[in-house]
Amino acid sequence: MAHSILGRCEAQGLRLTDQRRTIARILEGADDHPDVAELHARAVAVDSRISIATVYRTVKLLEEAGILERHEFGDGRARYEDADRDHHDHLIDMHSGEVVEFIDPEIEALQEAIARKLGYRLVGHRLELYGLRDSQSPEKKT
Repeated sequence: MAHSILGRCEAQGLRLTDQRRTIARILEGADDHPDVAELHARAVAVDSRISIATVYRTVKLLEEAGILERHEFGDGRARYEDADRDHHDHLIDMHSGEVVEFIDPEIEALQEAIARKLGYRLVGHRLELYGLRDSQSPEKKT
């Protein structure tokens, strides 16, 4: 990560109240993809005065500023992560909602090759895979 979320907010001249600073610090420390409800729960553990409306407004501000990236993994919740993180793809467990980050050089090379084959230079992509763990899948009948 090139700069902290707080540093990028300050560099862009965003108004940072104490509550927004708290939310930004929580996002900086997140190693998952929290939704607004999860962010609110973490924020009120630090500052009980933070309302869910403040969390909604803050994530919207940070998303519009390009500081946060919004993901919709098919469970009806918008989840967030630092937009400045190194590239990675996601595997979403459809049973538990767990999001697994991964990097696969073969997939990256294949995407580049497909773009070239179709006459494009790839400038970005987002890959989301959805699945169930084998232990959660229905047993096959033989």
